[in-house]
Amino acid sequence: MPASPIRAAVLIPATDYPEAYDWALENQADALSAAGLEVVAQTWTDPDVGQGVDIVLPLVVWGYHAREAEWHALLDRLEAARVPVVNPIGLLRWNSDKAYLAELAERGIATVPTLAVDALADADLGDARVRFDATELVVKPPVSAGADGTFRLGPNDVVPAEVAGRRMLIQPFQQGIVGQGELSLMIFNGAFSHAVLKRAKPGDFRVQPSLGGTEIHVEAPPEAIELAHRALAAAPAAAIYARVDMIADAGGAWQIMELELIEPALFLHRAPGSAERFGAAIAAAAEQILAQR
Repeated sequence: MPASPIRAAVLIPATDYPEAYDWALENQADALSAAGLEVVAQTWTDPDVGQGVDIVLPLVVWGYHAREAEWHALLDRLEAARVPVVNPIGLLRWNSDKAYLAELAERGIATVPTLAVDALADADLGDARVRFDATELVVKPPVSAGADGTFRLGPNDVVPAEVAGRRMLIQPFQQGIVGQGELSLMIFNGAFSHAVLKRAKPGDFRVQPSLGGTEIHVEAPPEAIELAHRALAAAPAAAIYARVDMIADAGGAWQIMELELIEPALFLHRAPGSAERFGAAIAAAAEQILAQR
């Protein structure tokens, strides 16, 4: 008799999440099903997450950043119950807070310069302008997604009231984001799969599709692929799926903007063969994890 297929839970947003997510869920679920997995959707905020399945994939846990305590409680529960999770729980915790950018920089990985402050105030903006020799800045929460709480500030701008006094990250504004755009590289089970170039709508700097951003399939430069691999190798555990976002600085050198290892849009619909590579990577990892239990 053939073995039963691996039953995989793809975690989806809470019922009150305001944005459409079906487009991400469907193309990923289709790829996983084609690879032989039995896919079920589980709402990540439900108390029974992980029950009745062999493995959990937090691929569409959109909105977790706004419910940080619940997110970490879920990771704790899955860990205590020894539910297999891809990517690994320790990696998910690490990637939940963008303070990891400082760790990458300390390990010699080229990243967008980043200053973390515990309670953002106007004086911090002045310090950052001097430190980065930049008149324009970006401030963003260390736990965020979809550009939520992210602001571009000019030379005379003060701290927005929405984020005043909050723990925040400050970065020099990268002009390339409104010129060349942001490059995203998808890495599955350690192998480069495909890349997209994301651009903001005219007059904006945020590249998210929900904010009017667009993306196209592009060939990734070898040096960008090399940087993506080096950045992932510096993480505390191996990622089975990853999206590495980067941008070129004024001199054309690539810098890491973010490692998306929790719930990245993977743009499988943009690159022929990428869905097959993604499905195969997840299926192989699931089989290996379950064989070791």
